[in-house]
Amino acid sequence: MSDFLIIGGGVIGMMLARELAQSGAEVTIVDRKACAKEASWAGGGIVSPLYPWRYPDAVTQLATWSQSSYIHLSQDLLEETGCDPELRQKGMFMVDVEDHKEALVWAQKFHRPLREVDASFVYQKEPNLAKDIENALWMPEVCSIRNPRLGRSLRESLLKNPKVRLLEHQEVHGFIRAGNRVLGIKTEQGDVCGNNVIIAAGAWSAELLKLVGQAIPIEPVHGQMMLFKAEPGLVNRVVLKGGRYVIPRNDGRVLVGSTLEHFGFEKQTTEEAAASLYQTALDIVPELEKFNVEHHWSGLRPGSPEGIPYIGRVPDVDNLYVNAGQYRNGLVLAPASTRLLVDILLGQEPIIPADPYRVDR
Repeated sequence: MSDFLIIGGGVIGMMLARELAQSGAEVTIVDRKACAKEASWAGGGIVSPLYPWRYPDAVTQLATWSQSSYIHLSQDLLEETGCDPELRQKGMFMVDVEDHKEALVWAQKFHRPLREVDASFVYQKEPNLAKDIENALWMPEVCSIRNPRLGRSLRESLLKNPKVRLLEHQEVHGFIRAGNRVLGIKTEQGDVCGNNVIIAAGAWSAELLKLVGQAIPIEPVHGQMMLFKAEPGLVNRVVLKGGRYVIPRNDGRVLVGSTLEHFGFEKQTTEEAAASLYQTALDIVPELEKFNVEHHWSGLRPGSPEGIPYIGRVPDVDNLYVNAGQYRNGLVLAPASTRLLVDILLGQEPIIPADPYRVDR
């Protein structure tokens, strides 16, 4: 029996398994598919909330802690596995921001590097952007990470660790209970037990909690994205405009995203969204019209009230915990969300106050 049984093999679940194993614990991680193939794969990988000042302070606290940790994490994973998560430290432009004064107040309050820049500054760094930009907000420390490769490197790290057992393609159908404790889970391949059970299943977390008679306001929020096979140097930084963004990769590919839709758990792509994403891409980088669209896909975010995740013990169950509800910020909040729950599980001083993220808040 493992010390910790984690349900959900996304980035958060794998980071949890990695940190707990590094502390000396035996960990089992179970996923209904292959690890990091849901929202962790489908997202864009911006290591910052979009328009961060529009989120509650609880999100900012997690994001601030996480952003600096990605530098060391990506280096460690590359050394451990040989798989480069491709962290790009190029900064982010936010164009046509109406509430820019609120952004500057937020930046001063949280000591974040954010400032207004004029068009000449923007075009010096990104000459291929649309020529209608008059000014922008500039966050020079914002990174992006190639999330499919981050997922691959985390999975490889776990496979190399003898304290971690990976059980993929095993869907949870029920929990094994004994009084106020959860002893394990039921899957089609058999029962899996653990001294402590953690639900980190993204958009599916609320459905799993229903199996133990608990309710939590997490729901799937559908998002579609598109990928252009462009050339290196066409665009080098994350550019955000009108709530959408382009994200460059090292090989020249450019992502554009994303939609916000409520289709339940049905993942789908639509012609309407494809046309809208394509137009967004050209509105930001007109030269993308010369390049082919390589892929158009969708994913499910774990939507939660105000985007504040649930991190901690489930009420009335002594050894059941949750780490879910990061909404659009799963990747950027993952290191801090992981560390906070590890601190709770191991009885350590939390990195930040845990009350804002309580399951029973």
